Amino acid sequence: MKNLNLEEKLNIAEAMINKPSFRCNKGLGNEVGYYIFDYPPEQELTVRRWIENIRRKNEESQDEYKIIVFDLYKIVIEILQKKGYLEKCFEFEKKNGFERITKAVGNMLRITSKDNLIIKHIKENTPEKAVVFLTGVGKCYPILRSHTVLNNLHQVMDNVPVVMFYPGKYDGQELVLFSDIKDDNYYRAFKLVVGD
Repeated sequence: MKNLNLEEKLNIAEAMINKPSFRCNKGLGNEVGYYIFDYPPEQELTVRRWIENIRRKNEESQDEYKIIVFDLYKIVIEILQKKGYLEKCFEFEKKNGFERITKAVGNMLRITSKDNLIIKHIKENTPEKAVVFLTGVGKCYPILRSHTVLNNLHQVMDNVPVVMFYPGKYDGQELVLFSDIKDDNYYRAFKLVVGD
């Protein structure tokens, strides 16, 4: 397979997402697909600009589907603010350290449970005809692990395609955040663009 640069991969991704077949393509178990777009972490700002550009083009178009972007980091911050915990988290971290606040925030967000607050937010704010983009994976580490988000979301949402933008490597089985930190294995997502 030919090595593609980031611009080529983004062009292919846009063409794929714009195809009507992408939005109704059924994967395993007759559900709409989950995809991972992996990219070099140092290209984060380029990918963010591309996401905003494609979202804006979709918003201005007459397409019946909408691209909905969920920045996982912003969702975490919004939930903490809404519950009145954000300032308390700063104080807790000063007193108890980063590892303890990471665990405490994960527990508060119910990261590993069926009533995960982040998953609930995504599900409640996704219209029927949509393509979901998940961003902010790197900003949330180590509070959120991408395989946990995908597993939990996959259990409750299978009617729209989901694309996770992943600053690292995904080979169809293993997720390696920042191309350095082994996140975990995840087998239920397709690589959005193959060729690197």
